[in-house]
Amino acid sequence: MTTISSTSSASSTPTPTPSTTDATKTAAQALFNSLQAGSGIDLSTLVPGLIQAQFASRTAALKAKADTLTAQISATSTIMSSITDFASSLASIASGGTLATQATSSNSSVLSVTTQAGAKLSGLSKSITVSALATAQTSVTKNSYDRTASMGTGKLTIQVGSNTAVDVSFADGSNPTIDQVASQINAAKTGVTASVISDVNGKAYLSFTGPTGSANSFTISATEGNQAGLSNFAVGNNATTTNNVSTAANAQMKVDGVSIQRASNSFSDLVPGVVMTLNAVSTAAVSLTGTTPTDALTSIVSQFVTTYNDKIGELNKELDPQNGDLRSNVAARSLALSLGRLTTAKIVPGDPNSPGPKTLADLGVGTNKDGTLKVDATRLSKVIAQYPDAVEQMFQSSGDNLIGLSAQLNSIQMSATSTIYGLGATARQLNQDQSANTLAQSNLADDQSSAQDRMTAQFSAMNARVASYKSTQSFIDQQVKMWTKSN
Repeated sequence: MTTISSTSSASSTPTPTPSTTDATKTAAQALFNSLQAGSGIDLSTLVPGLIQAQFASRTAALKAKADTLTAQISATSTIMSSITDFASSLASIASGGTLATQATSSNSSVLSVTTQAGAKLSGLSKSITVSALATAQTSVTKNSYDRTASMGTGKLTIQVGSNTAVDVSFADGSNPTIDQVASQINAAKTGVTASVISDVNGKAYLSFTGPTGSANSFTISATEGNQAGLSNFAVGNNATTTNNVSTAANAQMKVDGVSIQRASNSFSDLVPGVVMTLNAVSTAAVSLTGTTPTDALTSIVSQFVTTYNDKIGELNKELDPQNGDLRSNVAARSLALSLGRLTTAKIVPGDPNSPGPKTLADLGVGTNKDGTLKVDATRLSKVIAQYPDAVEQMFQSSGDNLIGLSAQLNSIQMSATSTIYGLGATARQLNQDQSANTLAQSNLADDQSSAQDRMTAQFSAMNARVASYKSTQSFIDQQVKMWTKSN
């Protein structure tokens, strides 16, 4: 396992700063002045000054180390976030599907298509003629009703195709209006949608619509309760109170001359990875083809190079041999080396002798002297035109097969941020060092406080003795003067 350590500048003892020297001079001057004056020592000035001078160098060293560790922690966090964002952004674009061949309809007013992420549509070519759209059964009540009137009680039994019949009940005394009947039918989620339609006179009709597809015709039978009226909503089975406006039918089309049907106008099982929506009938065939996303591929290469250059610039700043906060960090240098090998790394499998591109360098991505990348736009355009499938594969979503640039960058990111040997381990060690430094500063502050207390006590005792000596001296002086006068 690689050992991660802080830079030497963080742990070396700094040369005494001007503030340290000044503190020493101030304390010495205070002591000299006190002794010269002979009037006692000014402890409030002298003791703090002496203690500050005594602890200044160690305090400055710990402060300098704390500043270095803070800068290193910040730099480590920035680089880890930067490479993680880079890998995540590329993975998001790759998985979005915009860098793969897109399904294209020659007439979207008849047939519109949507390409799903991960679809493999290289070589797609189909001819589709739409002869009929899928329709749903729609039935409407013959009579209109007042929207506030009660529609009766009992139950409506709704059956769609061969599905299990569902009862929608209206309790005696509930007196549901036509809107409440519609709401309760819809809440039952039978597959039939009920809608209230008002005419110009404000009278209401109840319309029922089922799912599209010939197998989805429906019937509604009524069982009357204490209050009659629900039979007005019966559909099918020789019911005479509703009209069928449309019948359930399948969409019909020919695909490459083969007749097929679908229950819905939107389906995704005809061409895997393509959602097809029928919009209109047409006697003219619609061409469904796969189109290489040339602009998107060109753009992603340029975006990758621009982002790479930003990230490598940030990393090189932190690795600067003079001022870089991570200049001695092994994990950061390993990341720089891994990124530097990206242009020549083989990122797609295959026969090494095949002519298609397998590296970024094959696409026209080169490396400048300062480690940044550049793009040969002419070469890139030519390679995309000649080998579109191979270029798409280079930028596909990695998934579980670890193929493509996204997989390569993700692998680099995982190694770089590893908590065992990468910058994650660096961050953990630096934070531990910072905690230890904080504790050391706290302990030093305690030692400084204790030393100041001891020195204050010592000088106070000395002051007391000096005062006693002066008192004795004064008494002796008085006695000598008295003796002198008496003689």
